[in-house]
Amino acid sequence: MQFLFKIYQRLTWLSLDVVFGAMAGMFFFDRALRAELDWQGYTLLGMAVWCIYTADHLMDARKLTSFHREDRHHFHLVHQRLLFIILGVVGTVGLFWAVRFFGFSRELFFGASLGVVILGIMLTVRKLSQKQTRLKELSSAIFYVIGISWLPWYKTPEIDYSWIAFGLTVLYMGLAYLNLIMLSYLDVESDKEAGFVSIATKMPQERLLSSIRKLAIGLILCSLLGLLLVGSFYRILLCLLLVMLLVHYLSFYKAELNPEQIRMRMEIAFLIPAILLVL
Repeated sequence: MQFLFKIYQRLTWLSLDVVFGAMAGMFFFDRALRAELDWQGYTLLGMAVWCIYTADHLMDARKLTSFHREDRHHFHLVHQRLLFIILGVVGTVGLFWAVRFFGFSRELFFGASLGVVILGIMLTVRKLSQKQTRLKELSSAIFYVIGISWLPWYKTPEIDYSWIAFGLTVLYMGLAYLNLIMLSYLDVESDKEAGFVSIATKMPQERLLSSIRKLAIGLILCSLLGLLLVGSFYRILLCLLLVMLLVHYLSFYKAELNPEQIRMRMEIAFLIPAILLVL
């Protein structure tokens, strides 16, 4: 069991858990919008997500010393030269592959423009994070869901747009935000030690815990209400979202779990949409 945990730990330090979770999330929206994406789209998304998260961790790692506790940021500090090389290779291959796959089409220019806008806003949020404590997690959650859902939305004819698909997108953003503030709470001590700014380092712990509970219960109730209002096609999607929310809530409030075990369960929850492959 300890060996398996070590493997999982290395996967999370390499951000591969986020990559697979993002690909499963894109498949969720692919089914919700009936877009029928090609496998190349999923691979390019995975490469883009890995590049973004690796670059972010490498930027954070510059603030650390070699005495920082062993975690994903310390891993990026120790292996930063190798990771910079891999980042350059993956980014270059991904760019050429995207041009070859999309061609010089509206999809390519829209995706590239969206990426530049998101990068600019994220850099701005980094500058403002000392004053606006909620911006970092909230903007990250919104951009994460925009990133995994824009291609299914783009590929779907406007006639197939529905309030249900929009509602699923908003609920997924809520889930992503819940995940980030829960992780922020779990990492508060290491973030303070490293000098990182997060909602947990700026907000009183009791107030943050109350916000987490209210948000989680609100999202769960919205999902349950949605099950009563939508047709059978969308119920399986809402059921999956509900399970993901329950995994987060039950893991976070299970007293006997340590922070790493809670993190592992919450990250695995984002793989749940992959169940749609066999349904």
